[in-house]
Amino acid sequence: MNHINFHNKNYTPSKVICIGRNYVEHIKELDNEVPTEPVIFLKPNSAISENLYLHETDNIHYEGEICFLIESGKLSGVGFGLDLTKRDMQSVLKKKGLPWERSKAFNHSALFSDFVAISEPVSELRMELHINNEIIQQGDYHLMMNKPEALLEEINTFLSVEDGDIIMTGTPKGVGVINAKDVLLGKVFSGDKLLVEHSWTVK
Repeated sequence: MNHINFHNKNYTPSKVICIGRNYVEHIKELDNEVPTEPVIFLKPNSAISENLYLHETDNIHYEGEICFLIESGKLSGVGFGLDLTKRDMQSVLKKKGLPWERSKAFNHSALFSDFVAISEPVSELRMELHINNEIIQQGDYHLMMNKPEALLEEINTFLSVEDGDIIMTGTPKGVGVINAKDVLLGKVFSGDKLLVEHSWTVK
């Protein structure tokens, strides 16, 4: 089983709960419809990876996200995550009205920084994704259509959450293809204060 780090302790998420279409500008860039309720899908523990890989045949898109670790039923930790997507395959699946798992839940499709305790208002959180020293994505709490607290409440209406489970809150505009040797640096801030950062080099 794969692990993530919180308070210098390893947690083993039973699942990663992902939120799709949570930023209006990202919805527009992919020409999707604006949902009337949260779009929720899962990645299994086997999707979690420490390394960022290209795929032999499919283009892989990056999606940077603010992520939350669940502990005792609450949003206890925050970190940066990459939701990797086989975009061409996802487009085909969407047109056919089929589930997204083949394009979203594959091995090595979920990468995370360490998680740090939430000690300041969640409303002050924002993220940045830099690729090769250039800011490519920026997003924050106020741009989210569905806020983290409301997402946890909605998830609890139909799904049991366990300690160490992760919520990925969706990606802002600016998604794109990763290339060999790209360096991706994800950061999460509270206001202007850097909380956590992590970098990956595409293998």
